[in-house]
Amino acid sequence: MSVSRHPIALRLERQVGSATKLLATVMVLPLVDGIFPALVIAGVLSTATGVVETGILIFGGSATAAVILAEMDGSRREMATSVLLIGAVIVPLAALEAAFAPTFKGFLNLPVFERFAGLVILTIAAKTASSEIGEYLPSPGVIIALGLVASFEPSGFAIETSPEYVLNGAAAAGVGVAFALAVALLSPHLRGRVDIDRFRFGSAVALGVLALPILLGPFDLMQTEAPIALAVLAVTTLFAYDPNADPVGGDSPADGSDGDDDGTDEDGAGDESGDASDEDAVGDEGRDPTDPPLDTPPNAPGPIVDDDVAVLANGGERDASEDDTDPFTDDDSRAPWL
Repeated sequence: MSVSRHPIALRLERQVGSATKLLATVMVLPLVDGIFPALVIAGVLSTATGVVETGILIFGGSATAAVILAEMDGSRREMATSVLLIGAVIVPLAALEAAFAPTFKGFLNLPVFERFAGLVILTIAAKTASSEIGEYLPSPGVIIALGLVASFEPSGFAIETSPEYVLNGAAAAGVGVAFALAVALLSPHLRGRVDIDRFRFGSAVALGVLALPILLGPFDLMQTEAPIALAVLAVTTLFAYDPNADPVGGDSPADGSDGDDDGTDEDGAGDESGDASDEDAVGDEGRDPTDPPLDTPPNAPGPIVDDDVAVLANGGERDASEDDTDPFTDDDSRAPWL
């Protein structure tokens, strides 16, 4: 698996410590730096598509997937329990922040503030795609603060709440928690098959697409309810997923540890050397002791028998009376060239 080494992620990991705390920090961060309230005020959560896009891209996204796949250990039940505990905190906080959206709308110039909200999303997308570019960009909190100052209108200040925003805010956070829970449950299958860096870059592109309708609102461009950002994220997932890769932590039969130490394989059969020795033992049974072994070369001298002793006694020549025929005669049907 390609583990993301993004500098921002590494800095958060060093500051927070454990994987569960890191996941909680990543998922709570949109509520702390003002990204989520800015999206609520900008009207992104006014549609079901906006709720799903906000939940997956803001509360979920590449950072949440990277922490779960690359940092969290334990069984699927343990990881799912950690995600649900984090969700029990995020969902009420998101509902509480969304409840005060009408209050902010009362003393803010919405057209001006919406442009800053779009800049916040675009800045996060740039920081996610490239850490070098992110070093030259201001933090999201600074952009939100500048947007509040530029669009502040104190004459309309009034504390108001609305159940509509509460439900939409809680639903967006719930979608993010559901995304994290799905990644945790599928983590044994996804580890080693998902390229985190490729998924991170694609999530940055999806965030940029999410910001374009807000930034291009005055020009009446890309004002559609079609889930373009989700489509980009789906294509990114396809490119980042490799079904032929081996999962991390899977059993590898190539190490040869599956066999037993007694020389037998899974079927109970012996090894080849044992079979060969058995064949040799069977092949030597029933043979005359004076015969040469089966593995003796054809030209090797055999054991000395009585006939050889008689030849030596005649001066090294066989008796002419013996019926020995020349194997190279013309009328011999056993001539070697035939």
